[in-house]
Amino acid sequence: MFNDKDHSFMHAAMEEARLAATRDEVPIGAVLVKDGEIITRNGNRTIELNDPTAHAEILCIREACALEASQRIPEFDLYVTLEPCTMCAGAMAFARIKRLIIGASDPKGGGVLHGAKFFDQPTCHHKINVEHGLMTNQCSQILKEFFQNKRK
Repeated sequence: MFNDKDHSFMHAAMEEARLAATRDEVPIGAVLVKDGEIITRNGNRTIELNDPTAHAEILCIREACALEASQRIPEFDLYVTLEPCTMCAGAMAFARIKRLIIGASDPKGGGVLHGAKFFDQPTCHHKINVEHGLMTNQCSQILKEFFQNKRK
């Protein structure tokens, strides 16, 4: 199902998640890929930017749209270490992302596989090809370690 390039891109997203943790942000990372190349990459920056919308996915989408000078980027694939929330899923749909690849699922806060299941709603105008389960254990471990350290 997943190839070597997929693994490489998720590794890059995991690097961004680890960098977010060093900023004391919830360690979620994302990369946007076009034609087999990473175009943008980021981790959560909600605390750093005092912006509740500064999720890794949103930051990548904003940057890619600016680079493309377009509000829509239908030839991009998004790799993210944790299932996106509903806000991020909405942004992906409006940006017309082609493919979403998820590392770990998020039963509590996810909006794609859980919760609102945004792409399954009749009001969603753009259905994204969603694949999940890529490097789930590794992606989950980054989050587990972060929150274990917070509790110490």
